[in-house]
Amino acid sequence: MTRDVRDRFRALHADGLFVMPNPWDIGSARMLASLGFPALATTSSGHAASLGRRDQHVARDELVAHTAAMTAAVDLPFNVDAERSFASAPSGIAGTVARLAGAGAAGLSIEDYDPVSRRIDPFDEAVERVAAAADAAGRHGLVLTARCENHLYGVDDLDDTIARLQAYHAAGAEVVYAPGLVDPDDIARLVAAVGAPVNVLARPDGPSTSVLASIGVRRVSTGGALARAAYGELVRAATELRDQGSSSYIQRALSGPTLEDMIS
Repeated sequence: MTRDVRDRFRALHADGLFVMPNPWDIGSARMLASLGFPALATTSSGHAASLGRRDQHVARDELVAHTAAMTAAVDLPFNVDAERSFASAPSGIAGTVARLAGAGAAGLSIEDYDPVSRRIDPFDEAVERVAAAADAAGRHGLVLTARCENHLYGVDDLDDTIARLQAYHAAGAEVVYAPGLVDPDDIARLVAAVGAPVNVLARPDGPSTSVLASIGVRRVSTGGALARAAYGELVRAATELRDQGSSSYIQRALSGPTLEDMIS
């Protein structure tokens, strides 16, 4: 990954809104690249599903290999969903950042949910971890996104979310992200309060990209939703074949662009 690609990724956050979908394997990455998106991102849940696992059950070595394969497959900036950076202490975060940089990442995210304790990290601990990640990301020219996971894990406290993201930005995160927020007024309040580029997770109950652009959101990602949609269609097609003995799903598949056209 050249510095030029990392600079391109950083520049995307300067003005306006861009959509950064999350492919889960090389084929889906090439398909999305063919559609003209300016950047892509990995998805921890989609990657895990492609391995037949639940989210948060992929090892760091596997993520590094996945990142290297994805960045080699397309000439686009890739942001890496690095979960909690695979480090129990802040001192271990730099090693993960360095390996992902070596694998070609243009950026990465760090989140404040600990799947071991099943809780959001205490405020000061979370800020310390973001600062360690920001220091390491800065040495490699990577864009760091700091995530507050409150709204994915039942902590419906917008004031705490804003306070955390303000602190994460002050600790060096270039982009902030609170997945799970859907109310436009809440998102607008976050954008105004934090003073950093804000990523929003696309949701069926959330605002459209045009509304998000109008309130100052810089980046929209899809998380594991595209992988879920693809796997869901696979299940529907296979269920039709099993239960009805018919194959109308083939007609649906053939009604759009061919796989060969999209990944050639």
